[in-house]
Amino acid sequence: MVLTVIALYLIAVLIVGFLGYRMFKGTGEDYFLASRTIGSFVLLMTLFGTNMTAFTILGASGEAYAHGIGVFALMASSSSLLAPLVFYFVGTRLWWLGKRHGYLTQVQFFRDRYESDATGLAMFFSVVVLLIPYVLIGVKGSGEALMALTGGPENGVPVWLGSLLVCVVIFVYVMYGGMRSTAWANTFQTLVFMVVGVVSFFVILRGYGGIEAAMQTLQEENSSLLIIGKTRYQFLKIISYLFVPLSVGVFPHIFSHWLAARSARTFRAPIVLYPICITLVWVPSVVLGVIGNIDFPPPINGPILVHLILQHAGGLLAGLLAAGIFAAIMSSLDSQTLSVGTLFTEDVISHYRFHDRLEEEKKVFYGRCFVAVFLAVVFALSCWTSRSIFNMGVWSLSGFAGLFPVVVAALYWKRSTKQGVLAAIGVVALLWATFFKFSSGIAGDYTIGGSGLMPVAVLFAACSATVWVVSCLTKPPGSATLDKFFP
Repeated sequence: MVLTVIALYLIAVLIVGFLGYRMFKGTGEDYFLASRTIGSFVLLMTLFGTNMTAFTILGASGEAYAHGIGVFALMASSSSLLAPLVFYFVGTRLWWLGKRHGYLTQVQFFRDRYESDATGLAMFFSVVVLLIPYVLIGVKGSGEALMALTGGPENGVPVWLGSLLVCVVIFVYVMYGGMRSTAWANTFQTLVFMVVGVVSFFVILRGYGGIEAAMQTLQEENSSLLIIGKTRYQFLKIISYLFVPLSVGVFPHIFSHWLAARSARTFRAPIVLYPICITLVWVPSVVLGVIGNIDFPPPINGPILVHLILQHAGGLLAGLLAAGIFAAIMSSLDSQTLSVGTLFTEDVISHYRFHDRLEEEKKVFYGRCFVAVFLAVVFALSCWTSRSIFNMGVWSLSGFAGLFPVVVAALYWKRSTKQGVLAAIGVVALLWATFFKFSSGIAGDYTIGGSGLMPVAVLFAACSATVWVVSCLTKPPGSATLDKFFP
């Protein structure tokens, strides 16, 4: 039954993607940005769906299972407040500049803003390298979820086959329909995992006699999981996590969705309704993760959410919730994959080889080629890595959040210079690699000197200080540049 429902769901996604392809105009702007025609509701759904990866659905519930309800304080509460602010102060301004100057990628914006190819290249390599582990979260999470739902390591679908299935489906509709198919598929998938997730949340809780009975049982068995102050999360660690949601302002796939908006008014729904959407997804994920300790004491094999599904929501509902997990994963993977295709086509092939002579059909062709290559590389890496979904997410988001001061400086500080931005990007890259080495690879529990202070806070502070100091010591941009970006 689970496999049947998942198969029907994947077919439905392909149908939605095909509907987007039928409106394809054959131009590069239409393929990469849907001709900047995305409306308010679709923008809300695609922005939210793109941010709700396996990191949230599987990673957050798994982290809550292991360390308690304090996980909600790490990300969800701050994300519900900071993400809308980023949409307002960063997203709307970038949309306006993109519309005014015809930008398709954030690299084009940085290259033009500082009149420097080196700045564009530095941003290009930074976002692509940081995006790879974030994409791995979805590919790896989909394979693990399907394996656990269909019988576990011994009898279930192999992890590699589940990952491959998701990659193939995404490849088909992203390759043919581009941004329009991606945005429509994201909207459909976001609605699926939100509705199914909420319904399944109450069905699973009913198996425990309701949320009060479940919490009472957990209070008697392991009360520390319900008290933030008695979890392993130190005060400095909770403060550090406040910086992580700022990563949304640097994601290349979020930048693409911002540029695809029809108008500035289109941002109203994402800004106002995003906190509600966060609540509808994070609360069930964290609560179910904590409650999972009642029937499944650690250690366990596979995501705790899958164990709860199989025990309390069998048959059709189990299949629907499995489809919801896939929806959450795929609604991020497609946007991330398309953004990489856009970056390679516009900022490598078009800029350095063909310039303005690259025909629209060729742009679409190269974009599709890079989508295929990127998915193949990520799939191969997913078969090799064995890292935790939550930990991979933390490290990837930390790097993006560390670069956020550069984005703010480019948008709001006239005195910022290309030297300051280049130095800041270099400092973030060096510190990120250093902390990665000190933590013996991707380790989500690593803090600096055991103090609770996480690398993301240091990356953010170092980036801010570097761009400010170096910019003050170097020659400011010319008046022509300032008139162009600060009219």
